Amino acid sequence: MSGQPATGQQREHPLLLLYDRALPQVYGYLFARCESMAVAEDLTSETFLAAVTAARAREAPLSVPWLIGIARHKLVDHWRTKAREESRLSAVAGECESEGADPWDARLDALRAQQTLAALSPIHRAVLVLRYFEDRSEAEAAELLGVTVGTVKSQTSKALDRLRAVAPELARVEGTQR
Repeated sequence: MSGQPATGQQREHPLLLLYDRALPQVYGYLFARCESMAVAEDLTSETFLAAVTAARAREAPLSVPWLIGIARHKLVDHWRTKAREESRLSAVAGECESEGADPWDARLDALRAQQTLAALSPIHRAVLVLRYFEDRSEAEAAELLGVTVGTVKSQTSKALDRLRAVAPELARVEGTQR
């Protein structure tokens, strides 16, 4: 190593060079799909942190579409987490409203549902959460997942079939029983 300091251009990682161009696009993508500016900002930060980790770990295809793909995954993770939290809150609210009900039954049902969903693939969990927990349309689910409406229809059908196979008693989603 020479005693000469490296120039800024030599020291900058390609991801840093992409950052200024990609930031508005990534943030804009997330902001249009989030419930608040704060959530969009948090997810944008998580996206770039994940990109740094991926770029360090391997040769990553550093591009705006690649970053938007990471942002899409962060957004889906956010919606899954939010759906789980809302599900838990509504389960607790339901327990409080039903005085005569045994709280352990609701707890056991929630644990069984979690185990059953864990047995499904990530795309199947995502479509079920978006369609039935968040009550999203097929078009909204397709946009959030970055797939076509046809793919959402197909994956929803496959997910419900898998759900019926794993736990028939949990697959009684209104209008889906065959």
